[in-house]
Amino acid sequence: MAKDNRDKKGMRRIHYVPDYVVFDLETTGVSVYKDDIIEISAVKVQNGSVIDTFSTLVNPLRPIPKEATMVNGITDEMVADAPVLQEVLREFLAFIGNSVLVGHNIQSFDMNFIYDASMKLYNIPIENDFIDTLHMARKCLPKLSHHKLVDIAEYFGISSEGAHRALNDCIMNQLCYEELGKLQADIPVVICPGCGAEMVKRAGKFGEFYGCSNYPNCRQTKNIKDI
Repeated sequence: MAKDNRDKKGMRRIHYVPDYVVFDLETTGVSVYKDDIIEISAVKVQNGSVIDTFSTLVNPLRPIPKEATMVNGITDEMVADAPVLQEVLREFLAFIGNSVLVGHNIQSFDMNFIYDASMKLYNIPIENDFIDTLHMARKCLPKLSHHKLVDIAEYFGISSEGAHRALNDCIMNQLCYEELGKLQADIPVVICPGCGAEMVKRAGKFGEFYGCSNYPNCRQTKNIKDI
């Protein structure tokens, strides 16, 4: 089963990179095991500037719950003539290539949806490294009471009009990511020598130490005294 093979996913990076693809999904619900993708959008960026976009609705071949429609505004009528995921996902994978992927809360949501779908439909793992702007925002904007994408956009004075539609969220998040990257440059971090992720303090049998935030995929550690 795909859910048992997610150790093949790429690593979560923490440092800003200028070349990347922001992506976002809209779904019928929050369960990767029970719900379906109904919209996929992506924005390709080089040197901090948008160079291409990808966006399509997806026919889930099932009714869209009213609760989902209330969030994203996508109805059964809107997806009736849309392509199915088996067609769409292959185009999406070609669009992202081996780019670093950027998204908001993608570590626990979007990455799992596309990974499981790719494994189920093609038996192909998605191994792209990724950057989660939710984690970036918590690190760079610790005084914010909430770190939803619209909260971060409001902090930076970025329009959140059209939020909860995939392409609009991609465009909003791309601008937020660029601003977070500027703030991140002023925050000292301990970098994992193995995978390049952030190392975090942990408590062990012999006291505190630094461990990779990508554990268990990466098991690098550092002694506190060596930092």
